[in-house]
Amino acid sequence: MVTAAQVKDLRERTGAGMMDCKKVLTETDGDMEKAIELLRERGIAKAAKKSDRIAAEGLVECYISEDGKVGSIVEINSETDFVAKNEEFKEFVANVAKIIADKNPTDLEALLDLPFIDNSGKTVKEVLTEKIATIGENMNIRRFARFESEGMVEKYIHGDGKIAVLVDFSKGDREVAKDICMQIAAARPEFVRREDVPQERVEKEMEILKIQAMNEGKPEEIAEKMVQGRLGKFYSEICLLEQEFVKDPDMKVSKLLETKNAEIIRFVRFEKGEGIEKKEENFAEEVAKQIKG
Repeated sequence: MVTAAQVKDLRERTGAGMMDCKKVLTETDGDMEKAIELLRERGIAKAAKKSDRIAAEGLVECYISEDGKVGSIVEINSETDFVAKNEEFKEFVANVAKIIADKNPTDLEALLDLPFIDNSGKTVKEVLTEKIATIGENMNIRRFARFESEGMVEKYIHGDGKIAVLVDFSKGDREVAKDICMQIAAARPEFVRREDVPQERVEKEMEILKIQAMNEGKPEEIAEKMVQGRLGKFYSEICLLEQEFVKDPDMKVSKLLETKNAEIIRFVRFEKGEGIEKKEENFAEEVAKQIKG
């Protein structure tokens, strides 16, 4: 019987996941060296050793079903932009996006446990581990979203997989849908409408605007009145419907939708690597260390 101590030991020696360690120990009747060999053969130990490397490159991708009713968006990261241009990596990302749309996983853990698309009998996690081993870089599925629409779902990919947008429309046509997707990619709204902005976010902004006005020498009662006027600019920056339409700045997005008889339910915008703290490399120091031995 495999003990918890054996699993812990193997995990520390190889860096492989707990379930992978338990599995190979069971297969080898607790033989540690054979278990390590199995992990190496399967590329799991090699992959795990890369898990501390920062993966901030990669791709964002979308998938839309043939009927246009279901869409998915996913970000999968790699260590370098070079891997993001690799056809094998691109195919993997596209397949994961399709799996999300088809199978509707509840979270990342559920997604990793799903069968992969190629009928190989392997899970998404197992195929990802193989890719890490063969391509030679740490990779991870960071986040995803899925829309199922009563109207239609539209997508837009910008900059060869650097920005992806997925939008759920209750009404509208493909032409206006494409324009809206491009608007979201370019103008980076956070919400559809002002009612969607959390109240605490609004209150914090009002507090900042009031302090700004008072710092300009305005009395408190005047400052409070000025806040209401300046709040409109705040909403016009973060709310899609209140933004100027990038193709015609004289028109608001809300007016564009009205003239096209279109309506937006929700959207997601992923930008590759956003929010990931990248490690700053000092190549001069690295070379100096190598020379010193």
